[in-house]
Amino acid sequence: MRKIVVLEHISLDGVIQAPGGPEEDTSSGFAHGGWIAHYGDEVTGGLLRKQMNSPFDLLLGRKTFEIWEPYWPHHADIWANVNSATKYVASNTRVSSEWQPSVFLSGDIAGEVAKLKQQPGPDLHVWGSGELLQTLMK
Repeated sequence: MRKIVVLEHISLDGVIQAPGGPEEDTSSGFAHGGWIAHYGDEVTGGLLRKQMNSPFDLLLGRKTFEIWEPYWPHHADIWANVNSATKYVASNTRVSSEWQPSVFLSGDIAGEVAKLKQQPGPDLHVWGSGELLQTLMK
């Protein structure tokens, strides 16, 4: 059985964001993009690199996918495995992407993810994707 591995940069009040820059995600007027970058350390960096270099597929919410989709295909030098991993995307609006391999899940997301866990393959890594995580924890 595949495991779901959640990798998050999250504040105590629930702000989820990657260690990018101020322009990273300004949706809803958020003005503190990249806030986590100042708090990185060698231990956290080592743990993240270990996960990034292990075999994985991705399980992402649509919003996180749409942030990653234009970026990662052009930055394989940073994280080569992200482009070859299958990207399972929870979305009721998207059905396709040029960033392959991508599979779009809709409808009963929790049920679809339960089926994915039963299939052979590497662990499913979730990055960001706060709404998806809330759905899966219910």
